[in-house]
Amino acid sequence: DELRRKDVRIGDMVRVRKAGEIIPEILGPVLDARTGEEREFIMPKHCPACGTPAVRLEGEVALRCPNRSSCPAQLKEGLRHFASRSGMDIRGLGDKIVDQLVEKGLLRSLADLYDLNEQTLASLDRMGEKSARNLINALEQSKERPFSRLLSALGIRFTGSRSAEILAEVFRDLPTLRDASEETLAAVDGVGPVMASAIRSFFEQPENQRLLERLEAAGVRATLPRLEDERENEPIGSRPFAGMRLVFTGEMESMTRSEAEEMAKRRGAVCSSSVSKKTSFVVAGKDAGSKLSKALSLGVKVVDEEEFLEMTRLTDEA
Repeated sequence: DELRRKDVRIGDMVRVRKAGEIIPEILGPVLDARTGEEREFIMPKHCPACGTPAVRLEGEVALRCPNRSSCPAQLKEGLRHFASRSGMDIRGLGDKIVDQLVEKGLLRSLADLYDLNEQTLASLDRMGEKSARNLINALEQSKERPFSRLLSALGIRFTGSRSAEILAEVFRDLPTLRDASEETLAAVDGVGPVMASAIRSFFEQPENQRLLERLEAAGVRATLPRLEDERENEPIGSRPFAGMRLVFTGEMESMTRSEAEEMAKRRGAVCSSSVSKKTSFVVAGKDAGSKLSKALSLGVKVVDEEEFLEMTRLTDEA
């Protein structure tokens, strides 16, 4: 719609500006630079990978292929997301291997990953016996990833890694989350009605129910340890940030921001990507931007990296 409104065509030179000083916005074509070879872009009516008619969901702009269960392109991307570091972190399952496994018909579902064997993998291009053995070991190790990583890896719409952590902490296991009503989900801080609807839709689809049953049968972890067990195994003072919501912004000097967030999570914190009145405090690194400004405007406590590390050191020694 925007391409037609602005008359932007394939091959055009375009004028661009920074919208909101950050995001590039195409203003329109440079008409004097046209050669006559420019072509109008026509939105495809069918998925180029599986031929399924594309649909536009209510309230959305993008066209989507609804054939999630058997579209090879969606399966490949789903496998890459499932194996990513923020998902199940399956080292050795790269793009080329995923392509071969799908194109040879060896993978038709995420759960098929756990049916692979060394002999099958060793027969693939770019794979030998050692690489195949390493990938099988990585698949076995992935079964023990935290429950939140599984939720993130499943590709539930609107559910990223932070949302998955919140859901895992609140519901504790897959059956409880699966049985939660849309109203119950929407009431969770950090979820809301849109994500709640997407979660319910995911669990109500028969193919997803079969997927989860197969993952559980394969031994994939789908629960958090019981709170009582966690408390028995934790030294006193090991969760000093329990109940706190932290936001990290800017560049850390002694570690990456992800490492700092992981340090906070191990001590009981929930790390958020946005600042609100519910934020306990903001850890501001070098070149902190709009999140720092918002924290100051809301009166939210702000600490620097050194203060944050001192807080963790003092509580660890307590």
